[in-house]
Amino acid sequence: MLDNRTNLSEQEIIENKITGNSINGHQMKQFVEAALRWLKANQQLVNSLNVFPVPDGDTGTNMLLTMQAAYNEIAAIDEINIGKVTKNVAQGALMGARGNSGVILSQIWRGFARVLDNLPEMDVQLFARALAESRNTAYKGVVRPVEGTILTVIKDVSIAVENSASRTSDLMTVLEDAVKAADESVKYTPELLPILKTAGVVDSGGKGLFFLLEGILRFIKGQSLDESLIAIKDITALQFSETMEGVEDGQDVEVVIDFSPHNQLDLDAFYTDLAKIGTSIQVGEGDGLYRMHIHVETDKQDEPEALIKGMGKIHKVYKEDLVDQMKRIEAKKNEISFSEFVPGSIAVIAVSPGIGLSKIFASQGATAIVTGGQTMNPSIQEILKSFEDLPTDKVIILPNNKNIILAANSAKSLSVKHVAVIPTHNVTQGISAILRWNPDGDLQQIVDDMNDALEEADCGEVTFATRSVEINGVKVKKGKMIGLLNGNLVVSGESVKDTCIGLLNKTDIDDRERITLFYGCDFSESEANELASVLNEKYPDHEIEVHDGGQPNYHLILSIE
Repeated sequence: MLDNRTNLSEQEIIENKITGNSINGHQMKQFVEAALRWLKANQQLVNSLNVFPVPDGDTGTNMLLTMQAAYNEIAAIDEINIGKVTKNVAQGALMGARGNSGVILSQIWRGFARVLDNLPEMDVQLFARALAESRNTAYKGVVRPVEGTILTVIKDVSIAVENSASRTSDLMTVLEDAVKAADESVKYTPELLPILKTAGVVDSGGKGLFFLLEGILRFIKGQSLDESLIAIKDITALQFSETMEGVEDGQDVEVVIDFSPHNQLDLDAFYTDLAKIGTSIQVGEGDGLYRMHIHVETDKQDEPEALIKGMGKIHKVYKEDLVDQMKRIEAKKNEISFSEFVPGSIAVIAVSPGIGLSKIFASQGATAIVTGGQTMNPSIQEILKSFEDLPTDKVIILPNNKNIILAANSAKSLSVKHVAVIPTHNVTQGISAILRWNPDGDLQQIVDDMNDALEEADCGEVTFATRSVEINGVKVKKGKMIGLLNGNLVVSGESVKDTCIGLLNKTDIDDRERITLFYGCDFSESEANELASVLNEKYPDHEIEVHDGGQPNYHLILSIE
């Protein structure tokens, strides 16, 4: 992740305002960094714009990691040719793209770079042409484009810039028009996509694109790029596991503090003070109790506690050695046992959100596991790397998450091997599909068989609501349990047990024979076994199985066959 100690100095901000009618590679590099910084400041706000009230909003994280990969490609170069700079940005974004939003963002950069290929500078006319190509490339990259998303926003921005460029040659004016158009387009997304209006949110990907454009404008105007606009999250919605993905040098200790402030908390000032101490900052609140999370250097591990002592009463302090924790995580990952792969046979690559599920996929013959799922979408490069060096030209990918399918298809397009992507939306479909796998069979026939298996089981998911909302006639209160059936919100309950039973009642359970429970990190083995006993009594004619899934966020994943 980009460090708070940015390369952009205040002097550079003053010196690099747009004063002419074109920009070069040096300025574009600074614009990319400014966009990245502003998106980082508002990452959690973008994450919070999730249609369903589930704790897995990750659009902001996916776009940030994609942009970080893009910036990494130009961080060390000194290139005045804007075409060469944008080509590197596009390449970095492509290989680092995560989730649907990240893949679409990479396509936006791809189109932009195509127009500027090897050109020394960019004026307003080229800016308009580049955005038009960005729009076209992004739309072409999606099989079924949906309006009211990031696609609509890039389309509206490109139209606005084209109109603006026909009136003026001033880049500053055109950029202001672009940001204004992005803002208006984002605000209108609920009118185009009813589910957004029902949930009371705007499109998260479109909002992320807005912040990228606004970040460039704020940089040019000399405005701060580090003051977060994020509101305090509910304590129950805080997710610290995702922050572990980007642990870097200097992020030695994780500190979590529960406290009650003496006076009303000034969030902006609090974030500013915390940003001077460390990174990966999160703040949550529930019933007057606040929870603060931060990563700090070892010699600064006492500073968050000292800061908060002057603000209120501390109830609990938790510290964790991140380096040691990461070592344990990596060791746990290495516990997966794979069968020996026969060169030339059909390889299966499975994306898995938890160690338990990874072991299940490996036991069924998966050649490699890519860690990923909700809040942790793998990059195109990570998917590509998992099979490119395998001694075979026949590969099948199981994304096991609807937000990873696009990245898997992008990895397929970058490989010279015969790669098939089975569009598995969840791990339940992935397990059903891999049971049809035959390493020695005909690739197309195996692919057809695996696709046929996708309808064999329903997928249930039990987690907690991150906000109060009513969707599909289901009223949800923040902090309560909710159940999703094949991705649709169907029930809300007070407990995991009640929600699980309510979810099963929404299925054609009498026509099914087996219920498999995969329990996650937030649900113990004993709790899962106790629930299985209840289900055995309620459904005596069904076979009940319990497995350790190890997935974050979701207490239970159910396979109903």
